[in-house]
Amino acid sequence: MGELAMLRQLIGQLQQFLQLYGSFPPHNTDSCFLYFHSHQHQQLPEEQTHQLHRWCLPEVDDGAADDYYGFVMAAGKSGSCKMLEPVKPPPSKRSRKERNRGKLAGSTSTAEAMEQEIWKDFPEDLYEAVIARLPIATFFRFRSVCQKWNSLLKSHSFSQHCAQVPQGNPWFYTITHENVNSGAMYDPSLKKWHHPTISSLPTKMIILPVASAGGLVCFLDIGHRNFYVCNPLTQSFKELPARSVKVWSRVAVGMTLNGNSTSSGYKILWVGCDGEYEIYDSLRNSWTRPGSMPSNIKLPLSLNFRSQAVSVDGILYFMRSDPEGIVSYNMVTGVWKQFIIPAPLHLNDHTLAECGGRIMLVGLLTKNAATCVCIWELQKMTLLWKEVDRMPNIWCLDFYGKHVRMTCLGNKGLLMLSLRSRQMNRLVTYNVMSREWLKVPGCVVPRGRKRQWIACGTAFYPCLTATA
Repeated sequence: MGELAMLRQLIGQLQQFLQLYGSFPPHNTDSCFLYFHSHQHQQLPEEQTHQLHRWCLPEVDDGAADDYYGFVMAAGKSGSCKMLEPVKPPPSKRSRKERNRGKLAGSTSTAEAMEQEIWKDFPEDLYEAVIARLPIATFFRFRSVCQKWNSLLKSHSFSQHCAQVPQGNPWFYTITHENVNSGAMYDPSLKKWHHPTISSLPTKMIILPVASAGGLVCFLDIGHRNFYVCNPLTQSFKELPARSVKVWSRVAVGMTLNGNSTSSGYKILWVGCDGEYEIYDSLRNSWTRPGSMPSNIKLPLSLNFRSQAVSVDGILYFMRSDPEGIVSYNMVTGVWKQFIIPAPLHLNDHTLAECGGRIMLVGLLTKNAATCVCIWELQKMTLLWKEVDRMPNIWCLDFYGKHVRMTCLGNKGLLMLSLRSRQMNRLVTYNVMSREWLKVPGCVVPRGRKRQWIACGTAFYPCLTATA
């Protein structure tokens, strides 16, 4: 019976083929052969002869199934006979939209199968470990899925998972000349600008970012009176209490963590040129004045306010002039130190930076009409600056004959430099470890076309769980 079914299937395919592309042959096979004998001496048209040879098929009854089955099997083995299939028309070309729709349908069905078969068994305790390793920009789209995932920011276990993730490149929080009351954040991994709105910051005065630590950014108003701390990613905000010492002149500011994260608290130090200084402790939420500047440090300090402080192992370093060098303050022991370090010749707009515990110096080296950005590293044994890199010459040619000014917008391993003149406004980053120079895309506000001019900024390591 199986052989008969297979043979009937073959005949059915042939009949379907005939219905599509030709007429049926004579029902009686003898008449077909008689037709050939009676016309063997007549000249038939080539097309008609081809049709006769093509469509004449013998009748098959149930009793002859075995014979025909053997014939078909033998022909199949010899390769002279093949199973015929209905000829299909060539596939029509589909539009890209239709092809994408098909791919989306396939991916949707696959995702649904994964969700049903795999993700339902995914351990709950691994969710936080996975989410903590998402890119920062992806997390903010991810947290909008449900309230449970959005509440992860307040989870202690999630904070522990985030602390285990290796620290990547810092982001940069900047202020533009056109929008002094709103900031712009740059993500170097995606090379993309973000424009957050920190609703808690005062809008009636200009607030400038001056320091950062543990994902928090410290702000100081332009009148040097009030301090604010904020996480630009989560909008966690705090206005610090008023200082006990009223200093209206410019101050230099540094910030450090008490431990590995903001949960252990943080401290902020401000110091003035006259030697006055205070320290804020977030655990006590108050300012204290530990003491006075030691007598071996020359006053006034002549601080370089264009240079932000750098923090290495709980020690803050500030750049000063007259004499040229660095003053440091240990936030743990409370000890001030001074280092006399002569600056390189023909140096302008220089600022401190740090990378992996090394103290760096970046500045404009100008001689005659040529200007170049150079990088130096402090040699701890000799207390001298050693040049380790400089901007590519082809980039420096754009500065030739121009009065270029430089502002360092971030000094934590990855440097962001603003280079500007009357004819130029350029942003570049420099990776101290890989010695790679990259151009930064222009900062344009949403739904705007005009490129913004960056006034100032600071680098911070983005942290989702840092609280002010």
